Amino acid sequence: MPKQKSHSGAKKRFKITKSGKVMINGTDRGHFMTEKSQSRKRKLRRGRVLSKTQSKTVKRMINA
Repeated sequence: MPKQKSHSGAKKRFKITKSGKVMINGTDRGHFMTEKSQSRKRKLRRGRVLSKTQSKTVKRMINA
């Protein structure tokens, strides 16, 4: 039987922390950065943690 492959798109977009949480970068960072306030851009630098339900799906995609 051939092995299951990990989802290439998921590998690039998500990161699993040591504690098992799934981190993702926020949206709204592509362009028009001059129109956004400094505090908003600073907050967008940080990633966010996915919910438990979504992280279960992502982990399955990455560890396939």
